[in-house]
Amino acid sequence: MNFPRQRCAIFLGLLLAVFSARSQPADDSPRVIRSFSGQFVVTASPEFSLLLHRPDLAANTNLVRLEPSLLAIAAERFKVSLWHQLGLPADAAWSGKIFLTLRPARSPDDEVLVSSAAFAHAWNYRLELPDVLPCQRYARALASVLLLEMANRNNPAGSDHAAEIPPWLAAGLAQSALADDAAKIILSAPAKTMNGLVQSRSLQVEHGFDPLAGTRRTLQNSPALTFDQLSWPDNDQLNGDDGGVYLASAQLFVHELLGVTNGPAKCRDLLARLPDCRNWQTAFLAAFHEDFPRLLDVEKWWAIRVIAFAAQASGPRWPAEMSRSRLTELLAVPVEFRSDSNALPVHADISLQSALQNFAPVPRDSVLPTKLRDLQLAVFRLAPPFDALAEGYRAALAEFLEKNKISSSATPAGRHPAAASETIGLAETLKKMDVLDARRREVETKFDSLPQNLNPVGP
Repeated sequence: MNFPRQRCAIFLGLLLAVFSARSQPADDSPRVIRSFSGQFVVTASPEFSLLLHRPDLAANTNLVRLEPSLLAIAAERFKVSLWHQLGLPADAAWSGKIFLTLRPARSPDDEVLVSSAAFAHAWNYRLELPDVLPCQRYARALASVLLLEMANRNNPAGSDHAAEIPPWLAAGLAQSALADDAAKIILSAPAKTMNGLVQSRSLQVEHGFDPLAGTRRTLQNSPALTFDQLSWPDNDQLNGDDGGVYLASAQLFVHELLGVTNGPAKCRDLLARLPDCRNWQTAFLAAFHEDFPRLLDVEKWWAIRVIAFAAQASGPRWPAEMSRSRLTELLAVPVEFRSDSNALPVHADISLQSALQNFAPVPRDSVLPTKLRDLQLAVFRLAPPFDALAEGYRAALAEFLEKNKISSSATPAGRHPAAASETIGLAETLKKMDVLDARRREVETKFDSLPQNLNPVGP
């Protein structure tokens, strides 16, 4: 037997097999990763992602770089955090599967797509994510799809009406989850490899600190949004492009809502009622009927909670120049008018006195309570003597609105409140505000006469 020749043949055969394997086309099938509970199924496109491998983005802790295996783990952890806020155990049962699909990001601002489909016995969900996106958008997307899954558990698969999640609920729970422990629910792809070891940036988390610390910083310089504003956000607000005011307001609102009696259970009840309601407001009032008989009661409760929050952590006083500008803004009411029916609207500012005199009861009662709340919040931040002036305007406006409310409640349905009593209340209020205007002009005159590096003194 010729062993050398036989060994040579075997070697050539192996070499040909290696070249043959290399010449085969790459496997274009997407990777499929299932989470340990089986609820999340993660797939990723085999297409090369340029942004995912950019070194500058890898060092940006505001972005999450998604990798299938890490995403499957992070999604489970996020679910546990969300359920904990809603009073559910970590091993609570689930119904619908959630398919997480990763695609190469073209920019950090790529949109996130959420869709749902009814199957024989349950609803399933598809969440399409760019593999590079801001942490806040990632968290809100996961919160939205998890809340949808909870809401549709008792929704018949043949139903043509999927639940509508309140935007503030998903945003608020997502922000709370990030504040609780972002390092556990944000698992980003490794940034680089050094000496054979994977290197990745991490977020430092301090346990035991105030979970609303970020919210406090954001709302120190911007008033929290009203309940109506929380209910109808635009994309810029949802994505944090408004300076984070919407997300901070939503986190605070949900935090306070969970703090009412049986708050987590009522939030779960809200979710369960959503499929049977055409809008989330109806489900909200049904679930929280003990606390809020009407949406107006929600707004009143929220205004009180915001003021209490601001009083606890108002932060440093604004500089005098900023205080002066801020008070001027607070005393102006934006309006729009047309010179004729075909003209474009013109935007302008009018004084509080003009609004009191010229607004009809419905727009007046819509705009002025918000002004009242903003003035009360500003008192904690304005530098002296602008804080005292703001308190004067607030007291005058509050007294007028209280008198008007009493007058309106005592009027039979369908009739206008007594003109005499309303005129007396209006005249008194206008007189008080005119006096405050005169004091404000005196303060501003003193302010203008001082060197720029000095704060004005009180009148």
